[in-house]
Amino acid sequence: MLSPRHPFCFLIRAMKPARTTRSIACLLILSALSAASYGLGFRIADQGAEATARGDAFAATADDPSAIYYNPAGITQLEGTRALLGAYSITLKSRVSLDTPAANNHFSTINTDPQTVPTFYATWKGKDSPIALGLGIYAPYGFAVEYPDDTPFRTVARKGSIEYLTLNPVLAWKITDTLSVAAGPTISYGKAELDRGIFAVGDNFQFRGDGMAYGFDAGIMWNPYEMHHFGLTYRSASRINFDGHATVRTEPFTVPTAFGPVSIPGIQSRNDANAEFNLPQTLTFGYSFRPAQDWNFEFDLDWTDWHTLKSVTLHQPSGDTSLPFNWQSSFLCEFGVTKKFAHNFHASAGYCYSERSVPNDSFNPGIPDSTRHVFSVGFGQGYDRFNWTLAYQYTYGPARTIAQGTIADGVYRFDSSALTLSLGYNF
Repeated sequence: MLSPRHPFCFLIRAMKPARTTRSIACLLILSALSAASYGLGFRIADQGAEATARGDAFAATADDPSAIYYNPAGITQLEGTRALLGAYSITLKSRVSLDTPAANNHFSTINTDPQTVPTFYATWKGKDSPIALGLGIYAPYGFAVEYPDDTPFRTVARKGSIEYLTLNPVLAWKITDTLSVAAGPTISYGKAELDRGIFAVGDNFQFRGDGMAYGFDAGIMWNPYEMHHFGLTYRSASRINFDGHATVRTEPFTVPTAFGPVSIPGIQSRNDANAEFNLPQTLTFGYSFRPAQDWNFEFDLDWTDWHTLKSVTLHQPSGDTSLPFNWQSSFLCEFGVTKKFAHNFHASAGYCYSERSVPNDSFNPGIPDSTRHVFSVGFGQGYDRFNWTLAYQYTYGPARTIAQGTIADGVYRFDSSALTLSLGYNF
């Protein structure tokens, strides 16, 4: 029988379920909040097909019901009752070449099926009325990432997803012929799911949680001249508490020692747990130049305040644990152009440069963040009451080298393709 002071007896005592769940969870929360189409953490900036086709440069145009997201003041341009239904579907892949001597050191994410988020917008404005109302349902955050279970960094990141849906009623006021303002509350529901390895293949840690978040958005649209239009959109910071449970499962294993083999018991535990997460404020400025009625050029600068994400606190009955993130605020530089043709047909193209938000010291394969180059094209047509827009988007993430002295060191690459469709109807 081993002495109580033997190091493996200490290991067995340290592997009590509550302690194990706590220690693993505090390292794992990072990998849950994962995989976005941009380098902006896990924010989804694409909330309408016409805007996506223009590289999301839409804050100073905002002339369809998706203005509720891009600039709610824009809905004062839309008379009558209008509805816009859409979907954004993306396939994304992160690839890594690890700095290991192993023969197989190349890995990529395995969740290659399209991931789709819906949008719905409705607006109303009476004839000659200065007041407009709108309601939006959209997903400003989300998506998932999953690596094979045999990756060397499976104990750092393996699988994570986040779902986030926002209800956003807005009220807009056309103060003058050239100036409109708008504001409204945001009511959001979020769900986080994550899975990560512990020791051997088959062992895993799981966290499941959901919660509510509340905030607001506001917009200003100023059109001083026919050729020059300006837009400003603000979305407030909010906090969500993912409340749920953490589960740990390990298989028994044997460790050889100088004193003979030592059996380490398996673990099966489930504890209540919750994680508080700060979602950032955003600010977007847009300028639209319209040299002719059938041309629209726009440039937007979109800022996301990820700097407020300094840490995530995991609460459990066994105690609180704080995990540092130390993310950086970042910008989207968006440019788009639209050309109108006969028969209400239009075509658009856009480019977006996305700064990275995750510094090297905080990098995790679960959030394969990097600078991104985003290219998009789209076209559509309007009829008496019905309209449609279809857009394609390709995102390229240049190689990013991580050298932290950990098992996740290597060269990471990212790319994605997305299709988005919007269908509109004017009642």
